[in-house]
Amino acid sequence: MLKLEARPEASRVMSIASPLLALAITVVIGTILFVLLGKDPLRGLAVFFVEPVRSVYALTELAMKATPLLLIALGLAVCFRSNVWNIGAEGQFILGAIFASGVAMQAGPETGRWIVVPVLLAGVLGGMVWAGIVALLRDRFNASEILVSLMMVYIAEMVLSYLVYGPWKDPAGYNFPQTITFLKSTQVPRLFDGSRVNLGLPLALVLVGCFWVLLFRTYAGFQLQVGGLAPAAARYAGFSSRKALWLALLLSGGMAGLAGALEAAGPLGQLTPHVPAGYGFAAIIVAFVGRLHPVGIVFSGILMSMFYIGGELAQSRLGLPKSLTGVFQGLLLFTLLACDTLIHYRVRWRAAHPHAPRPATAASVVASTATTATTGKGA
Repeated sequence: MLKLEARPEASRVMSIASPLLALAITVVIGTILFVLLGKDPLRGLAVFFVEPVRSVYALTELAMKATPLLLIALGLAVCFRSNVWNIGAEGQFILGAIFASGVAMQAGPETGRWIVVPVLLAGVLGGMVWAGIVALLRDRFNASEILVSLMMVYIAEMVLSYLVYGPWKDPAGYNFPQTITFLKSTQVPRLFDGSRVNLGLPLALVLVGCFWVLLFRTYAGFQLQVGGLAPAAARYAGFSSRKALWLALLLSGGMAGLAGALEAAGPLGQLTPHVPAGYGFAAIIVAFVGRLHPVGIVFSGILMSMFYIGGELAQSRLGLPKSLTGVFQGLLLFTLLACDTLIHYRVRWRAAHPHAPRPATAASVVASTATTATTGKGA
């Protein structure tokens, strides 16, 4: 029979192989799901894993989807390595889009391209402000950052709805809940004509390197990781848990806010109720599939963006609901959690022994004792 046996130490091989194994299991379950839905499984898998990389235009769309996921996941990796559980990156993403839109709408016909920088910085500030509220409540009142950050997502959505349905609604927008279309000078420059991918992509790749240096080559990153792995040791070494809390949340919020700014001033070009696309929640999966490592997050971000594009194509080409994207994301997360068990445990086969002596029962012990006593009396 199969049994789990604890490893003497964590397996480095399985820590790398676990996401690959989880992806393989997700593909198998996805194949079964397509069969149950009455769809050709090969065509269904092709929609998710082939179509998003089939042409140059498809690759640019893939890069555009991966950019916000990559940015948010980088910030979340710092949080999770520090044992700070920021679950509300979606709200910080929304506030970043709101702050960036507020600056973009101040531009006039004479405004130059320089305003793109203040637009993006405003987005970073918005995300940091929203994450700072979480840090303040955790620091001063010991409130759970998980609950606070998650509940603030819904507050952010209400703030967004208030603005686009109220004071920021475009008066010439036929009563649609949206702001004015941002001027060309405020929109993030695109990398290629005919595509929607913009300067956010190279900026994200540069930040991958910056976060790698922060986590693995700086004293501040060492403090954050020690605080996450061994809080008692961090306190003994004199590392400030308050500083780690604030630094992790502000970095995470700033990255989510930057992603929101790039989304609002990039492909959307205005603020609408559809800004929250679930990137903040999907980035949690991206961070863990990437093993909380900046380089790994690049590959997991590409994979997750393939799920987004595949879900849209499955809706238009196969007649399946767009929620299939969430199904694949959930499958990947839960299979990853299951496969991560193999990092600390290994599967052993132990054959049953049919001829092994059976353990003595209470009745057999009593019978044996009585027989011995009778024999003794007869002697």
